[in-house]
Amino acid sequence: MNREAKEKKGSKVEKNKGRKKKNIFLRIVLILILIIIIAAAILLYKKYKDEGWSGVSKTLLGHNEDTVNSLDKMYCLILGQSQNLTDTIILASYDPKTQEAALLSIPRDTFVGDDPAYATAWDKINAIYQTGPENTLAEVRELTGVNVQYYLKVDTEALKALVDEIGGVYFDVPIDMYYTDRNQNLYIDLEAGYQLLDGDKAEQLVRFRHNSDGTTYPSDYGIEDLGRMRTQKEFLAELLKQCIEKMDLNTILGFLDIAEQYVETNLDFDAIKDYIPYILEYNVDELKTDTLPGESVLTNGVYVYLVDEEESEDMINELFYNIKPTTDTTDGNVVDGEVNTTDTATVAEEYDLRVEVLNGSGSSSKLSEVVGELEAIGFEVVQTGNTSQTSNTTIIDRNSSSESALNAIKQIMDTESTITGDSSEIKDITIIIGTDYIM
Repeated sequence: MNREAKEKKGSKVEKNKGRKKKNIFLRIVLILILIIIIAAAILLYKKYKDEGWSGVSKTLLGHNEDTVNSLDKMYCLILGQSQNLTDTIILASYDPKTQEAALLSIPRDTFVGDDPAYATAWDKINAIYQTGPENTLAEVRELTGVNVQYYLKVDTEALKALVDEIGGVYFDVPIDMYYTDRNQNLYIDLEAGYQLLDGDKAEQLVRFRHNSDGTTYPSDYGIEDLGRMRTQKEFLAELLKQCIEKMDLNTILGFLDIAEQYVETNLDFDAIKDYIPYILEYNVDELKTDTLPGESVLTNGVYVYLVDEEESEDMINELFYNIKPTTDTTDGNVVDGEVNTTDTATVAEEYDLRVEVLNGSGSSSKLSEVVGELEAIGFEVVQTGNTSQTSNTTIIDRNSSSESALNAIKQIMDTESTITGDSSEIKDITIIIGTDYIM
């Protein structure tokens, strides 16, 4: 073999060695990747076995024990749409720190105009909905005093698809339901009793208000719209509970497809993704529900639902802020040096305190929550703003406020940190919200 041939052979051998080394390296990399995937799968499966889908989602999102402390209470308006109308308007709240959630139903005929004596059909909140969900949000904020920023608009087709996705929902239908409306292509035919409802029957259930012969829910259940809202809330609670029970990878993918087709929202995934693991842990049996108090009246030839403002304020305070309604005004508000929780509204009215709220927590939601709670019981918030971040919530007494008034505010803010500050002509008390404040 001549020299040139030997060199070519040597070069070929070196190339083959190079390829072999490269192939060996690729196999090693692929094996390592496979080991990592298997290890990750085992870890997630173990998390699922130990903690359910909540543990899996926490792992995927990189959560630790302190994550929940950084999450604010969330409010969202749920709107059920059918043919550009909404039979369902529900204000929902969820607090991942306390695992408390609440639903407040708002009747679709709720009057939101200026004067009931001149009411028209366009003064109903359902009519406002037709001008856009953002306008409905604004009306709900005005109506309830809750600083809700998000909405979730769901077509009834989504409800049907969701129920079918999990194989139906077991529910106790309260009464026999028979109704036909060819204009809406609505045909309701359900018998009372505990049964498995598919998507079509679930839609019939939540849209039912009265039978074709005029009969409706019994008065002790809530007639017409009130009965429908009660049924909707109870069915939604069961739907949520059974969705969580049947949660697996296939249903999650199915839920995502349904959401893409039928759900419109201004919720940002980045804003809500951290809430998902804790929602999966939520015990639906603890869900609090109620309906905005009021009565349906005929005025100016139109039936509207007039909200009882005093009862509504008490209900909203209790439902969303855990503030009990005023029931006792004796003993000057203070018992054994502590504020009487049933009489904080009287404290606010009696002393007519002007309050400044400065946000040192870095969370705009906390500022909104504090202002809402103060105004809900009668304190006048004259000024708000941001300040440098601080860890401690502090109350600054500027004009020698009464002990009972200070105790009321300390209870709201859950702090004993009170100092005396410079006097002011425009504010009596300054509240600085720290990162320690828990909503």
